[in-house]
Amino acid sequence: MAASGLSYGTLLNRLREAGTVMRTSWQTRRMRADPEARRRLAAHLRTLYEKHGATLTELASAAGETRTVARGLLIEAGGTVRTTQQTLQIRFAARTAERQKLAQSLRTKYEAGATVPELAQECRYSVGTVYRLLHQAGTPMRPQHSHGPARAPRKRS
Repeated sequence: MAASGLSYGTLLNRLREAGTVMRTSWQTRRMRADPEARRRLAAHLRTLYEKHGATLTELASAAGETRTVARGLLIEAGGTVRTTQQTLQIRFAARTAERQKLAQSLRTKYEAGATVPELAQECRYSVGTVYRLLHQAGTPMRPQHSHGPARAPRKRS
């Protein structure tokens, strides 16, 4: 709450709107009293952290706890806390892989006859971004057309 600058009520409403399944107070008390439930939660958080590249803030949201508690649960489960730089590298690598897959998909569609504006509209990127992705995929581009009326050649004097 303090980190987001939102009130408790606003935060609860936004979590509900996002479809977050939240624990009731009695479920939280039971979990704290039940070491097995705590171990399961810690293992779940470790999986999110290591396999999906979640941040401590995201773990805290998933657990309904603070970042400090989420960090403690992660360490309890045998996880090691990454630096911010490591988290950014993991996320960048994932985005790069997705972009490469998209670039190959766009190349296939372009080579099948789709135009760049059609591809841009389909994937909701700008025309320039689609051109850049096509070039990254090594796509041989079709010649550009002149869409205006044919011009008479200039006379040289």
